[in-house]
Amino acid sequence: VQLVESGGGLAQPGGSLRLSCAASGFTFSSYALSWARQAPGKGRQGVSCIRSSSGMTYYLDSVKGRFTNSRDNAKNTVYLQMNSLKPEDTAVYYCAARRTGCSGVVPYDYWGQGTQVTVSS
Repeated sequence: VQLVESGGGLAQPGGSLRLSCAASGFTFSSYALSWARQAPGKGRQGVSCIRSSSGMTYYLDSVKGRFTNSRDNAKNTVYLQMNSLKPEDTAVYYCAARRTGCSGVVPYDYWGQGTQVTVSS
């Protein structure tokens, strides 16, 4: 099983980045896919989740209207389009997969290795 994130980097405030997470080794279409982030000195924080069947999405309040989570089941890939970036969005971003959906307390089944996003002028 692999989840491989890409697309991170340096962006200016107000800029955009698009993260991708390519999955392999499990039935991608049957899993909810989430993005989480961890800023220096802070705990991991859930950013967004997209359900497996309906494609319904959920977002952290601070990213609503700026970030868009989407998935392409044919390509086994999930995306996070990040617009209007702010310095406080600086963190390592991880994708994760869970068979039981977006809600609940069941731990995620699989995690990627993360990709650094830095927002700075």
